[in-house]
Amino acid sequence: MKKHIIFGLIAVAAAGLTSCNDFLDDNRYPLDKQTDNPAYWTSKVNVQAQIATLYPNFTGYGATTSWVNDFWYRSLSDDQCSSIGSGATVSFSTWNYQKVPSANSVWDASYAEIRRCNYIINYTNLSNAAENNDCIAQGRLIRAMQYYDLVRNLGDVPLVTEVLNPDSPEVYGERVNRNTVMDFVLEDLDFAVNNILAKDGKLEFSVDLANAMKSEICLYEAAYARYHQKDEARAKKYYAEVVKACNALMEKGYSLSANYLDNYISYLNGTPSLLSNTEIIFARAYSADLGHSCASYLSTETKILGMTKSAFDSYLFKDGKPKALTSYDTTDLPTITEDGTFDISALLAVRDDRLAQTIDPQLAFGDVVSFRRPNSNALSSTTGYTIKKYINPGASYDATIKNGANSECAPIYWLAYTYCDYLEARAELGELTDGDITKCMKPLWERAKIDTSNLSKAYLESMNDPANNMGVSSLLWEIRRLRRSELMFDHNHRYWDLIRWHKLDLLDTTKPEHIDITLGANVSGASAEQLAGTFTDNGYINGARNSTTLETRVFNDRYYLQPLGSNIISLYNAKGLELKNNPGW
Repeated sequence: MKKHIIFGLIAVAAAGLTSCNDFLDDNRYPLDKQTDNPAYWTSKVNVQAQIATLYPNFTGYGATTSWVNDFWYRSLSDDQCSSIGSGATVSFSTWNYQKVPSANSVWDASYAEIRRCNYIINYTNLSNAAENNDCIAQGRLIRAMQYYDLVRNLGDVPLVTEVLNPDSPEVYGERVNRNTVMDFVLEDLDFAVNNILAKDGKLEFSVDLANAMKSEICLYEAAYARYHQKDEARAKKYYAEVVKACNALMEKGYSLSANYLDNYISYLNGTPSLLSNTEIIFARAYSADLGHSCASYLSTETKILGMTKSAFDSYLFKDGKPKALTSYDTTDLPTITEDGTFDISALLAVRDDRLAQTIDPQLAFGDVVSFRRPNSNALSSTTGYTIKKYINPGASYDATIKNGANSECAPIYWLAYTYCDYLEARAELGELTDGDITKCMKPLWERAKIDTSNLSKAYLESMNDPANNMGVSSLLWEIRRLRRSELMFDHNHRYWDLIRWHKLDLLDTTKPEHIDITLGANVSGASAEQLAGTFTDNGYINGARNSTTLETRVFNDRYYLQPLGSNIISLYNAKGLELKNNPGW
């Protein structure tokens, strides 16, 4: 899959994705008459062109002015709090579906892409056997991605492996047990790992990408087996697959970038380029004329979805200890200057350096207290903490503020991400060693300017942070903390981590012990005038509160899975077939 093909088809593929209807309607028909012709699939150029249309499935920072992206904007977690305050443009984040919808977007979009993949897998017929398997493997890689997304959202789903016609009985196939589907996903991933030919770029579907995807997907499945299904044999099998995939990646010569932010703020056509970053495994690239709006959304007057007190407090201090155990001053009070600036530089200076690289050094909140970067408008946040992680300080005001013109590349898989997967899998298997910690955790701590002189397995096991609210060992808690800090606001990881760990109940805001997931910065020293448009609890900004309402989010077990769309169930019923919705829906 050549780079020029990818870039030429990004816009076309994105347009095609937005026009898809549900699988039982338009998506069961051929792509077009040309691609339905067997002769079409004997051409390597044609097959590569079809593979290139799958690239936008890696959403990255989104495309043009669309808010659909995998970074920052996904606020349903304990890391961010949306606002219901007057003038807010987003409502308080609650469960994706609170009632059965007419259509489920995951079902619709995933089966559309599975059909594309099945064309490639079943129709490709190149004369060179290795090239033929290479193309099929790339199709199977993205098919695995789509079934993974279907299963984690919907559970049991129909398993379609052929290109169906309107009269194919599989069009109305039964839902297949999720474990069977995920075992099928592993087969697709392993085929990709074993058959994709060598690729020379970070924009291509490579063996390294296949292993990175395998690590992510198998880690999800392993945790689901352990914490939801209580199936230890299955959990150990999938954790072992994570270790295998990570080892393959760590043997490839990737190395950490010098700075945490290097992975987020590099241009494709500027300096430095993310595509030359030694840490990046796979990326989505942009240019100024085919850009995104992630940076612009974080740089306008519109209230930013801010970091929560829960997330802020989760970062270690420079001595490698959590808030409850550190010898540093743990105050979260900003320094308020005569000109009304709420400076938190001193608070950030004693913390894990990733925190200072993720949020701005000043608070911005309500209708009065704002903060402006050199390339931003006046900012305000739902929690007081504004986010700078995806802002290139070297970019011009115009390049930053203009929707659809942000050209920073989006990291999709990178080495630190692999380190986090590896550490968790090894710990869950009971096999984590000091050697693993030295190889994978120590470099991340060092980059974050955390003291590593005491870092060891025994040290992590003895930490016993009182904030541990997940019922896991101190060792696992610290590995989960590392993952949270390293991947803050990335790829909606926190939401999916809480699901696979069976801890989605931590997002229930009605429980007093969860108050920190709606709170933000400590502004207890602010004047009444400065607090205009801001609502607080015990001195902390509460993004879930306004003058008359405290918005709540109540957990129910049914939220671990989304409901099927009522239109799909109706179509089955019209054929005299039964399709049951997920439990509780």
